[in-house]
Amino acid sequence: MAQYIGRKLGYLVLTLAAVLATNFTLFHLMPGDPVTHIARGQHLDAEAVARLRSFYGLDLPLPSQFITYVAHLFRGDLGWSYTYQTSVGPIVAKALGNTLILVTISTLLVIVLGVGIGVFAASRRGTRTDGGLVIGSLVFWSLPTFWVGMLLIFMFAVTLGWLPIAGMFTADAVYPTVFTKIADLARHLILPTMAMVLVDIAQFVLISRSSLLAVLSEDYMTTARAKGLSPRRVLWRHGVRNALLPVVTATSLYASATVGGTIQVETVFSWPGMGQLIYLSVIRRDYPVMEACFLVFAIVVVLANFASDVAYRLLDPRVRLT
Repeated sequence: MAQYIGRKLGYLVLTLAAVLATNFTLFHLMPGDPVTHIARGQHLDAEAVARLRSFYGLDLPLPSQFITYVAHLFRGDLGWSYTYQTSVGPIVAKALGNTLILVTISTLLVIVLGVGIGVFAASRRGTRTDGGLVIGSLVFWSLPTFWVGMLLIFMFAVTLGWLPIAGMFTADAVYPTVFTKIADLARHLILPTMAMVLVDIAQFVLISRSSLLAVLSEDYMTTARAKGLSPRRVLWRHGVRNALLPVVTATSLYASATVGGTIQVETVFSWPGMGQLIYLSVIRRDYPVMEACFLVFAIVVVLANFASDVAYRLLDPRVRLT
């Protein structure tokens, strides 16, 4: 087991190094110039623009910029934001904390509800309930996340006025207690969480349903029924337990898919997280912020896949044997 984990950690480091080099190169090859964006509207002459470019090190060759970036990264320095004129680390840390609140809650709901609905559908295979759940899941899965978000805003915020439109807290609100603040945060969480859950839940419904149906047709399930075990015990103890392996893989893949959905949802709902930060940094060509954000997302995705590999090895004896 230790040798297996060590080998996976080696692959993890190599993957992050490749992602680091790729992200840096792609961002600096993007059309547009951050210095031009900074100087826009300030009527700077050519000499001032050149000094600004030299100050940020953008006048150096691309390999030299990359070496400087990596050297600063090993010292724990994520760089200096062109837009916010401050260190990138605190900006990303604050946005990451806000994103984790949204992503953690939505991910837990997606997995728990998705697996539960998938098991419920599989236990009623061939019925109208099964067909309705599958069709409904496919319909929501086909909808763009940003469109679902705007529809929810129109329904529950604009038309009914039940929930806030955007943001994380009510502007200029004074909270007498911490519980009042948490309640306000919860109200602002409802719509973005609903947007992510409605679109993303389908994959777990379909995966858990198809996996459970495949397990239910196995010989050992027939043996369990022949022993006189109750249908509920056969379903949950023998069926669902063995059907969870594809769900583990889907969970790690969902971590990377959440990146795109988070950017859309946070932009629509003006949620001050990583998605909105990436969107604004791309528009402003703020290279240090873009590089830091995508590095954080890459680390999350790689660690999720690493955890999936380890969990798969622990859950499936066949993987341990190979």
